Amino acid sequence: MTKSPRAILRLILLTLLVCHSVCRAEKPNIVVILADDLGYGDVACFNPNSKIPTPNLDKLAQQGMRFTDAHSASTVCTPSRYGLLTGRMCFRTGMRGVFTGVDGPLIRKGQPTIAAMLKRQGYRTACIGKWHVGMTFFNKEGKPVKHRGGGLKKVREVDFSRSIRNGPTDLGFDYFFGTVCCPTTDWLYAYIRNDRVVQAPTELVKPKTANWLKYGYFRTGLKSPDFEFRKVDLVFLEESKRFLKEHLAKNSHKPFFLYHATQTAHLPSLPDERFVGKTKIGPHGDFVFEFDYVVGELMKTLEELGVAKNTLVVVTSDNGPEIVTANLREKYGHDSAGGWRGFKRDNWEGGHRIPTIVRWPGTIEASSVSHQTICLTDWYATFASILQVELKPVEAQDSTNILPALLGQATAKPIREFTLHQTISNALAIRKGPWKYLNHKGSGGNHYRRTPVIRKYYIPDTSPKARGQLYHLKNDPGETQNLVEKYPEVAAELKRLLDESKNSRSASSKK
Repeated sequence: MTKSPRAILRLILLTLLVCHSVCRAEKPNIVVILADDLGYGDVACFNPNSKIPTPNLDKLAQQGMRFTDAHSASTVCTPSRYGLLTGRMCFRTGMRGVFTGVDGPLIRKGQPTIAAMLKRQGYRTACIGKWHVGMTFFNKEGKPVKHRGGGLKKVREVDFSRSIRNGPTDLGFDYFFGTVCCPTTDWLYAYIRNDRVVQAPTELVKPKTANWLKYGYFRTGLKSPDFEFRKVDLVFLEESKRFLKEHLAKNSHKPFFLYHATQTAHLPSLPDERFVGKTKIGPHGDFVFEFDYVVGELMKTLEELGVAKNTLVVVTSDNGPEIVTANLREKYGHDSAGGWRGFKRDNWEGGHRIPTIVRWPGTIEASSVSHQTICLTDWYATFASILQVELKPVEAQDSTNILPALLGQATAKPIREFTLHQTISNALAIRKGPWKYLNHKGSGGNHYRRTPVIRKYYIPDTSPKARGQLYHLKNDPGETQNLVEKYPEVAAELKRLLDESKNSRSASSKK
């Protein structure tokens, strides 16, 4: 339908007004809250059938924008966080798997990061919570710990009186408080402040079960006296509150960037006592409820400090839900993947389609929804665009500026030409429009037929002899019909584009 001249003029004036507010206003504060293993279906505003109440996340969505087609940079923790922090897909480093202790570093000093870019623009930057992209720890001889054995052996080699290198404060963050890896899973159970362990770990702790799929399982490791498993996220919350209050008291002339990375809802599901029983689906549901509480408390703090109106808040997740959540489907009818096929580690949608909510009062329309395809890597280029920072060609090469989507601007074409996906094994996939091509067989992550908890979700490949998988997500959102043999020309074109992007050193995913 043709718009009237008056409607066109109104649209032009609105666009100019929004552009003026973005370009002329003071630099916005930025808060990124990254959940761990939070599924698309865990949040009520994304899944009407969710059995977990998430009032604070729902309220945030009412105040801002909800993305229905957002994706993590990988289907597991370490490479996904690398993608968020650098704007690059982690497969470009050659690293496979995840870090599980005093491993690293994956990001070395001098490599561009989102924090370093913002710091150059006058921001005071803080990282609170789970780091998980590696640091350099030293032994008593002052040499980097490089033991190739188990995680506990590495932890035992560390001289905790020495400073740590290649951590957040070497990579653009003014302040860091958190853990090197998964807080309650990965052998070193101790907090780090800036470049020092707060209290040296002295206690050997062992789990009560060897089954890592149990809600309360953690790996045998060394624990510091001040570390309480159920209190981790509340400790992180208080640290972020303290950073915000101190910043406004001492550095109110500067904008701030807070990256708050939670333990929730990663296994083990150990909600604090105050959240036990808050849902009707057991400890994992209670743990997700605790994450919702953390988001609410951070938002309340921004309001109390009088900075909420000029703060851009992003709430998202590092990948899809753990396979143990399959039990919630059977027992309670709660689908953490929100109807999408797959789980964490898989290249199917359930492994990397993530809930994403963005709030920016006065700029992002309240209760708005975007169906644009976006990726965690995109926040680097988007923040740079907001601040009118020109990125170098090799900087954040997998990051696309999604500011037009945030502003609700209609575009004739998708903002992203295509989106790359990778798994724990670096198996790759590519999405372009409704088409998705997986350059591998199977999930690329989990082994369905030999893993009891997800065996019933195994779907036979309809093109078993083909080397890859091709799905049309609009017609087949459940990725059940492999069309690679029916549409070989589409598969070939997507594979060509994937190979071209994989071998490119420039920003090949940008428009």
